[in-house]
Amino acid sequence: MTTVLIADDQPMQRFGFRMLLESQDDMTVVGEAGNGLEALSLVQRHRPDVALMDIRMPLLDGIEATRRIVKAGARTRVLIVTTFDLDRYAYDGLRAGASGFLIKDALPEELLSGIRAVAGGDAVVAPSLTRRLLDAYVQHLPTVPGGPATRDARIASLTEREREILTVIGQGWSNTEIAERLHLAESTVKTHVTRILAKTGSRDRVQAVILAYDTHLVTPA
Repeated sequence: MTTVLIADDQPMQRFGFRMLLESQDDMTVVGEAGNGLEALSLVQRHRPDVALMDIRMPLLDGIEATRRIVKAGARTRVLIVTTFDLDRYAYDGLRAGASGFLIKDALPEELLSGIRAVAGGDAVVAPSLTRRLLDAYVQHLPTVPGGPATRDARIASLTEREREILTVIGQGWSNTEIAERLHLAESTVKTHVTRILAKTGSRDRVQAVILAYDTHLVTPA
């Protein structure tokens, strides 16, 4: 059973989320928060699998609440769900440690799928934002000459194959695409991805993508 906390300052929005989630046999809502500080308190109390986090909330916004949840080492994974289809919110939220970012006009099936993906250790980003998010992200990276990827300590322990797979993860390839293009079994790809996340300390695939850009394994076109 996936436990979920809903953090949103709009009571009707929280009600709608609760009705949707509790219609599912594999989900239960353990609490509702109307602001970021309340969300932090409820995460500590209930330790939910997933926190659905709005961005604009009183007392403490969703991005800072996410940052504090992640910094505290909580087991809870954050899925930001907002009305604001703005790149800077997605960028800031994912950098704060969120495992996903969806827009509130997503279909119910997309939200439920996103919750399950995040609870299972994967990551999800609204399709309309994915490419723009990466384009916006790389603009923040400094230009470092001389092959910085080979010297970055965060990826120093990766094998040649793991580094290759991290590179194509950064380019947006799915596990199925990696398996087909590199002529590997999909189960083998999943094993490599798990090892990459563990070795680099990445929480999920989104953080691995960010790492690939940070270390210049992937560079903007």
